[in-house]
Amino acid sequence: MSSSSSPAQPVDTNVPDDPHQWLEDVGGERPLAWVRQQNDVALGELEARPQYAPIHERLRTILNSQERIPFVRKHGDYLYNFWRDEQHVRGIWRRTTPEQYRLPQPHWETVLDLDKLAADENENWVWSGVSSLYPKGERFLLSLSRGGGDAVVVREFDMPSRSFVADGFNLAEAKTDIAWIDADTLFVGTDFGPGSMTTSGYARIVKEWKRGTPLAAARTVYEAQHDDLGVGAYRDFTPGHEFQFVMRQIGFYSSELFLREGDRLTKVDKPLDANAYTVRDQLIIDLRSEWTVAGQVYPQGALLATDFRRFMAGERQFDVLFTPTPTTSLDGVASTHSALLLNVLDNVKNRLVELRHVDGRWQRRDVDAPSFGTLEVAPLDAIASDEYFLTVTGFLTPTTVYLARTGSDERTPLKSLPGFFDAKPYEVHQFQATSKDGTQVPYFVVQRKDAKADGSNPTVLYGYGGFEISLKPFYSGVTGEAWLQHGGVYVLANIRGGGEFGPRWHQAALKEHRQRGFDDFLAVAQDLIKRKITSPRHLGIMGGSNGGLLVGAALTQRPDLFNAVVCQVPLLDMRRYSKLLAGASWMGEYGDPDDPEQWRYIAEYSPYHNVFPDKHYPRVLFTTSTRDDRVHPGHARKMVAKMREQGHDVLYWENTEGGHAGAANNDQQAKMWALTYTFLLNQLQ
Repeated sequence: MSSSSSPAQPVDTNVPDDPHQWLEDVGGERPLAWVRQQNDVALGELEARPQYAPIHERLRTILNSQERIPFVRKHGDYLYNFWRDEQHVRGIWRRTTPEQYRLPQPHWETVLDLDKLAADENENWVWSGVSSLYPKGERFLLSLSRGGGDAVVVREFDMPSRSFVADGFNLAEAKTDIAWIDADTLFVGTDFGPGSMTTSGYARIVKEWKRGTPLAAARTVYEAQHDDLGVGAYRDFTPGHEFQFVMRQIGFYSSELFLREGDRLTKVDKPLDANAYTVRDQLIIDLRSEWTVAGQVYPQGALLATDFRRFMAGERQFDVLFTPTPTTSLDGVASTHSALLLNVLDNVKNRLVELRHVDGRWQRRDVDAPSFGTLEVAPLDAIASDEYFLTVTGFLTPTTVYLARTGSDERTPLKSLPGFFDAKPYEVHQFQATSKDGTQVPYFVVQRKDAKADGSNPTVLYGYGGFEISLKPFYSGVTGEAWLQHGGVYVLANIRGGGEFGPRWHQAALKEHRQRGFDDFLAVAQDLIKRKITSPRHLGIMGGSNGGLLVGAALTQRPDLFNAVVCQVPLLDMRRYSKLLAGASWMGEYGDPDDPEQWRYIAEYSPYHNVFPDKHYPRVLFTTSTRDDRVHPGHARKMVAKMREQGHDVLYWENTEGGHAGAANNDQQAKMWALTYTFLLNQLQ
């Protein structure tokens, strides 16, 4: 959260000199008429381009392909998948057996047809996920969103009868946090009425709700503060270790954890900025900053383990499971029945380490996994099974899913993407750029092997640089078909603010240091030009959400470096971001614009406040979604209105559905990416 919640001087947060604030009225008649007008201009131009129709058609084929991998989650004895294609635009929820899933063409049983449900109920339903009651997986809580937003309707679903439970655990639309305690009891955090949501728009109160009782009768378990981010609770279903926890999320990077025993809550004494959770009898603590405890110093980015009960009794002896180095960080931790799997990122490439707790000691084994790309681990059943799905992907390597088991390096390939584009003519390089302060910033380049170093290659540079999120190599038929196949070069920048080198890399670009991330991105752009991979005439940049802020800052700070900008679902008005939708929850990342001291450094880069009529800017395509209830579409709307008013050449497309992803189904995705790459090809070739 902000370092000063009550500024010394009152600051007028309405910014009366903002003539475009009326565009923040998301569903207002006048703003929507403005949106339709902008959409008509953008679609009128881009859909008429010769590249659009063939790219759009090919992307629809790829995104609806029956050869895509049906990723699954295990509930009870079955593997469940949510699937969209040309026949099932909204999608079907379906299941198969583990034995069938191993076959090239599994037999799927459709459990719920979302297109039919939406038609029957005359609702614009978008699937938002499920939670099942462990271990049988016969009762589910389904989350359905109207148009793709974060706010959902929750409904209880009974699997044996394939039907919704009419008088079951059903909740009206809200940003809800919900978890099973047992067949007749839930933890629920939702909109209970006035005062029950935080300033970030998430649940402030978590309650215990018994079956057969009205929601109003649910018993309060914990109340967070109004300016906290939110609160949630959950139960660990591991036999013999069935702990219940309440999590108070103070800010994006600060939280308190409480053990619930009966009606008593006992605080788990972890650092505020550390993540902590139990795996069987062990408490696992993931450190975001250095921790000195019981005379020992544990480094930032380390992973610690200790006996949970002894910790709660006051003991502070830890086993160190992972210690970062200058090039390594912890990308993820997964647990199986008898092991922990550490996903280590080493210079932005993954490797796996397996740990077992045997006779009070941790045994370590390096897993012999593919070393060329990105690895993701998903346990089948973290409580009862040692099997896990290992997903392997790379820029030029179609994604493959393997079935693996801890204790062994043998694995069975289950599903693989086809090559949606011919990867043979391309190669991947990893380079480093030197940022303004001397920091070395790695980035990946995907290009043709015969590409000439003469500065003429159309190049798109993609970045994010926020919230400790790492950008890693990935396979994309969309990027391959719509960009690489047209002679484009694709660049992925691993700038500060991300998680590529752990918490230190992220924290280096927080709040008053945000400019470092922008400097890193600009340094990569300059390095591409210096290497003659491209030149300003042929270089474009692209980013979404926090990455939209990144390219907005790059656009306003160094317009001379680029000839095209794609700014997707962006933050741009950093004066008002904390007042719009979930914006207040990001003050831990950007700072508090209502504090004059913090606004001083935010104002220096806020794109909306740094665009001027007498400057020449590259052409920009702004895209957003009316249904985005995380990053307000007003950011992009107002930037477009301001730039248009100043005489700049910009295009704007707002999807009237789609949520923060920008698209709610495969056809919308195909349209969004076809518009994007048509714009880039025309600007940069």
